[in-house]
Amino acid sequence: MTRSSLRLGLFLALAISSLCPGQGLNLQLPTDNRALFEDNPEKFYMYVYRTFEGETSKPWQGGSYGFVRNLRRTEGGVVSTRFHEGIDIRPSKRDPSGNPLDDVKAIAKGRVVYVQKSSGGSNYGKYVVVEHDWGDGPFLSLYAHLASTSVAEGQSVNAGHALGRMGYTGAGINRERAHVHLELNILLSLQFDAWHKMKFGSENKHGLHNGMNLSGLDIANLLLSHHRDPGITIPDFLSGTPAYYKVTCPRRGKLELADRYPWIRRGAHHRPSPSWEISFTAAGFPLAIAPSHREVSKPLVTYVRTAQSRHEYFTLSRLTGTGRRASLSRTGLQHLSLITGDFPKR
Repeated sequence: MTRSSLRLGLFLALAISSLCPGQGLNLQLPTDNRALFEDNPEKFYMYVYRTFEGETSKPWQGGSYGFVRNLRRTEGGVVSTRFHEGIDIRPSKRDPSGNPLDDVKAIAKGRVVYVQKSSGGSNYGKYVVVEHDWGDGPFLSLYAHLASTSVAEGQSVNAGHALGRMGYTGAGINRERAHVHLELNILLSLQFDAWHKMKFGSENKHGLHNGMNLSGLDIANLLLSHHRDPGITIPDFLSGTPAYYKVTCPRRGKLELADRYPWIRRGAHHRPSPSWEISFTAAGFPLAIAPSHREVSKPLVTYVRTAQSRHEYFTLSRLTGTGRRASLSRTGLQHLSLITGDFPKR
């Protein structure tokens, strides 16, 4: 499948979604491990190896979503400064040698849009990306660290369709910690190739489905919320998520992201204004985009949640500052440029 056909597919999905808003998610777990629904997290999440202040441990929390890794003692206490974009699900069965035997299955109906078949092709190892259309713009589930894949790009799949076999390919994983890493993402930009070349000056080997172009929501809590209320939509789920910071940036035309995900819009986007205000979670997931009457010549942090420690610890180093004061770091400016498309095209 060519990159241009992928882009056309995304635009068609958006067009169809505008006619059929709020379709049912019909989610299921990607393996036979159901401990998440049995209030047994230590049997669901794969632990990480941790050494902190001379003490070693294997906390299952390191396999959950959020800032759950790399402990650091700060003025405000001990905090985790490394973000985990998805969840790591441990095997439910192994062979006598300890290799996982779990099939990894699609969490919902969709279309396979990317298959990485090389173990060393990325930190994800072998991985599969499936695009889902629930009427709210394209969402992308990602299944990483597979031992093998069993689907092809362009293939339609139903919930429960086997995508591959659980494994331990990719960076930093051994047989003991074999798991599937699961994410559910939005797509940040159709201009990712140009942005990647600007930032790194090198070839982007994964097209639009490079992990840096995907921003993940809290998939575990979504699965739990859907388990309790099968009628929930993703905009419903995200509506209660608080913003960690807001950035106001000059308005230079329409924002592609707001066209792709209409639920992200706030206010009257069709009316002219000098700037946009974009609300982000701590991890940089964009929650809302609203027109702003503030005149700015460059991106400006106009709100940040108060923190006793450095904001860089809680924002993937995209913010600097402490307390009620913050500014965008170089990394933060680059992330914002990907979302807005406001970067030099070579």
